Amino acid sequence: MNTITTTPNTPPESVHSLDLGISGMTCASCVGRVERALRKVPGVQEASVNLATESARIAFATQVGSDAAAMEALLRRAVRNAGYEPRAAGQEDAPEDLSPWAGFLPVGIGLLLSAPLVLPMIGDLFGQHWMLPAWVQFVLATPVQFILGARFYKAGWHALKALSGNMDLLVSMGTSAGWGLSMWLWLTAHEGHAPHLYFEASAVVVTLVLLGKWLEARAKRQTTAAIRALHALRPDVVHLLSKSGEVDVPVSEVLVGDQLVVRPGERIPVDGTVHEGHTQVDESMLTGEPLPVARDVGAALTGGSINGDGRIVMAVTAVGAETVLAQIIRLVEDAQAAKAPIQRLVDQVSAVFVPVVLVVAVVTLLGWLWMGVGMEAALIHAVAVMVIACPCALGLATPAAIMAGTGVAAKNGILIKDVQALELAHKVDTVAFDKTGTLTVGQPRLTAFEVVPGLHEAAVMAAVAAVQSGSEHPLARAVVAAAGERQISVATAQDVRAVPGRGTEGEVDGQSYLVGSLRWMQELGVPLGPLAERADALQREGATVSAVAQRVTEGLALRALMAFGDEPKPGAREALAALKARGIRTVMISGDNRGAAEAMARRLGLDSDAGEVMAEVLPGDKAAKVAALQQGPDGKRHQVAMVGDGVNDAPALAAADVGMAMGNGTDVAMHAAGITLMRGDPMLVAAALDISRRTVMKIRQNLFWAFAYNVAGIPLAALGFLSPVVAGAAMALSSVSVMANALLLKRWRM
Repeated sequence: MNTITTTPNTPPESVHSLDLGISGMTCASCVGRVERALRKVPGVQEASVNLATESARIAFATQVGSDAAAMEALLRRAVRNAGYEPRAAGQEDAPEDLSPWAGFLPVGIGLLLSAPLVLPMIGDLFGQHWMLPAWVQFVLATPVQFILGARFYKAGWHALKALSGNMDLLVSMGTSAGWGLSMWLWLTAHEGHAPHLYFEASAVVVTLVLLGKWLEARAKRQTTAAIRALHALRPDVVHLLSKSGEVDVPVSEVLVGDQLVVRPGERIPVDGTVHEGHTQVDESMLTGEPLPVARDVGAALTGGSINGDGRIVMAVTAVGAETVLAQIIRLVEDAQAAKAPIQRLVDQVSAVFVPVVLVVAVVTLLGWLWMGVGMEAALIHAVAVMVIACPCALGLATPAAIMAGTGVAAKNGILIKDVQALELAHKVDTVAFDKTGTLTVGQPRLTAFEVVPGLHEAAVMAAVAAVQSGSEHPLARAVVAAAGERQISVATAQDVRAVPGRGTEGEVDGQSYLVGSLRWMQELGVPLGPLAERADALQREGATVSAVAQRVTEGLALRALMAFGDEPKPGAREALAALKARGIRTVMISGDNRGAAEAMARRLGLDSDAGEVMAEVLPGDKAAKVAALQQGPDGKRHQVAMVGDGVNDAPALAAADVGMAMGNGTDVAMHAAGITLMRGDPMLVAAALDISRRTVMKIRQNLFWAFAYNVAGIPLAALGFLSPVVAGAAMALSSVSVMANALLLKRWRM
């Protein structure tokens, strides 16, 4: 159902916000037409239309006591009168519509019907005459023209009513001219004479443009998939703690102040604080950081994160649109709304091109009639103008280059899902990297193991690994892995028990060991003694420090310190150096403390003094950091690419000029980004920018040649130097040149 929210205001008016879905928009000019129609409705203060999500956000005022539902009806009617179909905001597609091949049936039918029409043109290249009978051409081309191409007539008619032009109008006019000329020549042909017909031109153009529209629809579904993936982080049912015990209720019924039970391994449903219990919380889906965080009574919990090994009772502090996750979803939606399709350039040119072609065709017809050549000859010259202007190459110019560029990119592990990314990536002068999982491995490793003087390091590590061997905690796995790398034999521990939020205790060879946080050691009264200064130094460097204690006759005695940290990805330092060598500024954004971030920056070759490190950045603030990079301290507008892998990176990926997601990251990040690096290799960033540069170059070359044929051919056709046959051949040649030029992208190598 539609979402209407009311903002308190002083009488006599109240301000409302309405989210309305809109079907049938095909290009940027449609967005402008819908916005103009909505703003004409009395009371509308602002209307913003999002082409990617096919929705509109409208702010309107009504008199106090007036029915907001009546205003909604007026807004729906305005959308329908503009030629589009209003629907419920956020209405999900049917499961079958989410298939990668959804909507391909009309394109497939068009290809099947058009293929026989193209065969004679191919035969002419080899001196073969395979011309089909006129009635067969008519039977094949007419369904493509008027059934499959009906959408172009409808959209073109609405563009005409709005006194504007777009690609749909150009397609409908050009193909109708070719089909109409074919009918004229067929019906007026002398018996025994087989005229050359142009049914194949109209059918092929309609089919190819339908293919481009289908690819555009796939891109739209991929952008909305980011929103669906974010919503999937919230569970549908929660365990509400009532007077009668635990009751399962829908998450939509949860109120601020309620107490919820969260069991081990479950996802935390909403924002809140720990009311009872202790646990470890995996916030990697929201923060991108790999280390679970201890949560005790009073600690904050974020909806969407995963509870660890402790059962807790949480007190709800935020629900619905006020949660951190909901705010991230809104940031993604708002950032995506600002994206413009690459097809806008063609639509803008077409808006001028269409009336010019019409005027030239009419002038050609009247001019030849005035010269006294007769209606038939004048009509053939006028139709030759329409045929040479038929946008076959224009329709192929962009999709041909995009398909070739994305194809060669995919072979090299770069998945380009957003044509906007191709349009802008070649202009990028700043690349911002998320730290964890992007420039680093994203998994904690044991970076230091220091024992109390006089003890044998291997023996202590063997005991610690034995106690930790049965735990799934990331730090425990890091200790066991380190013992394996050092080929230390690990015994079997006895009576192992986990202390939620603290650590683990167990017995090895009759000796009791405690492995856990420094806070736990402090609570137990374990002095750090000679390792106290070393513990402070490791923490200043940004490491996560744990301790090992042993039960002795006097109580508890410290045995060792363990430091955990992340490691740079192989090749990350080289990747940053390669970008710098190309004159591109590189920046690392991290949620870590300043010490940890700068320590990693030094290992990666980044200079914190030059502003290449942004530390202690909260999840919701990454998009703002990207916006700051776009403006720049020098007042110049910079083109920024964001590279990340976590849910918290999604708003920043969408807000950046180009978003790049690591293939080993979350689905949300990959949906929000226009480019996915399937191998998670930072070296692919420079490769993606190079593919963008070459693909955009091909698009520009293709558009130049497409228009060059028209600019040169239209005057020749108008002057009578080009017959419709030659005009059709020129049109076909323009298509071949555009395709051949695009296929040169396949020669690209890393």
